[in-house]
Amino acid sequence: MTLSGRRVLVTGADGFIGSHLVEALVERGANVRALALYNSFNHLGWLEQVGCKQALDIVTGDIRDPVICRDITNDIDVVFHLAALIAIPYSYRAPQSYFETNVLGTLNICQACRDNSVSRLLHTSTSEVYGTALYVPIDEKHPLQPQSPYSASKIGADAAAKSFFLCFGLPLTVVRPFNTYGPRQSARAVIPSIITQIAAGCPSISIGDVTPTRDFNYVADTCQGFISIAESDRTIGEEINIGSNTEITIENLFFLIRELMGREVSLVTEEARLRPEKSEVRRLWCDNTRIRELTGFKAQFPLREGLKRTIEWFTKPENLLNYKVGVYNV
Repeated sequence: MTLSGRRVLVTGADGFIGSHLVEALVERGANVRALALYNSFNHLGWLEQVGCKQALDIVTGDIRDPVICRDITNDIDVVFHLAALIAIPYSYRAPQSYFETNVLGTLNICQACRDNSVSRLLHTSTSEVYGTALYVPIDEKHPLQPQSPYSASKIGADAAAKSFFLCFGLPLTVVRPFNTYGPRQSARAVIPSIITQIAAGCPSISIGDVTPTRDFNYVADTCQGFISIAESDRTIGEEINIGSNTEITIENLFFLIRELMGREVSLVTEEARLRPEKSEVRRLWCDNTRIRELTGFKAQFPLREGLKRTIEWFTKPENLLNYKVGVYNV
């Protein structure tokens, strides 16, 4: 199934990955409805800055409301469900909010898609559901380990979504991106945190634990992964990782960013940025065999190239102004 000419809904379109995905879908020829979280300021998040804003059917609302979900999925062919609360540190403080948005919100979207006979639903999971790797690389059969309230809520959301495929035949795929980075990402994430601190002239860079490993993926590759999954009928009913099949420690990531930015800065581990001991996910390394075999997907941006593009965006003064460098975002 090609997405060109299709009526497509993206929930969480005002966020980091969502805003890039709507751009990629418009470029693909899709007719895109973009859901942004309602707020009284009428601010559309990162949709305020996308070049295709005039081509979008932008709606505001909250996936916790089933009426909203039913309305926005009406006359839609394909739904990319990205709306979620995702900041892990804040999930320790507000776990109920995460379960209400991530689990109940996903249930509402699934029910609405079923009621409105949506042709395809892509539900967004996260590599955090795997927890610390019991074996590497991590394939889709790896056990799920709820090492934070956030990951627990996403495990629940994944299960709710999968049940609609198994019980009701909803044509659904659980999409599991590993660590996505790129322009517009929140500074609570490690790559923007390092880049913005260096760009602001900080002599020492504050981050958390530098020993864990992650499988980092440039946002354009993650979006292409979503699109390739949506355009393949072979992916229906599957859980599918999107990742690069590589890993790097946070410490070596810091050294690479420092090299690319040409600054001699030191590294400081800040206590406030550390997860509780049993909550830290020590190792994530994606096995991307399934997405390659089912869709032919192949990442286009090695880490060094993706970081160069990310640094270029963040170091533009007009973009850096969007970030409060001296404040640690939970």
